[in-house]
Amino acid sequence: MTEGTDPRVTRTTAALRQAVVELASQRPVSRITVAELAERAGITRATFYNRYSTLVDPLIEALHADLETGHRLEDRRRAEGASGPELLRLSVVEVADHVERFADVYRHALAEPADRGVYDALVRHFGEYALAFLARAPGPDLPGLNHRVVAQFLAHGFAGAIKAWVADPSVTKEELVDAAVACAPVWWVDHSATRRPGSA
Repeated sequence: MTEGTDPRVTRTTAALRQAVVELASQRPVSRITVAELAERAGITRATFYNRYSTLVDPLIEALHADLETGHRLEDRRRAEGASGPELLRLSVVEVADHVERFADVYRHALAEPADRGVYDALVRHFGEYALAFLARAPGPDLPGLNHRVVAQFLAHGFAGAIKAWVADPSVTKEELVDAAVACAPVWWVDHSATRRPGSA
């Protein structure tokens, strides 16, 4: 939200995000109706359709907003001089914490083919993050590589690891974090502590 955003718009957005997360924690978002969401959020159906096309849209907004909180924390740690290996592990832990906070949402969405959009959005988010990382610190280890291809490789791998974790209750968060850190390219660790342009 920008500084000049109408407070009513902010409240409506917050209500929609909260309502869709609550409902998507109970069952797949594809089985929720707009009327049900509107009633839970205290808005009209017309208000919903003025903003969104599908119920997945506000759900993805809510999930991305939470992920962005973790990225801001990462930027703060980078500005404070955290090392590359430390930043990598803490960043993966932040994502794992996010998945735990929304565990029921992901569990329903990843098990329901009709809710594929949630997984696709997760891949897209990690892909955009990886592209930004590569733009900030490509380093001498990536001569001539197509950054978009590299970013997609990393994004699908990390999202796939999360999907495997969510689908198997025997896999612990520590195992996910250990696996993701072990699979991270050396150049990612080496450049993790590089500040983003314009970051504090």
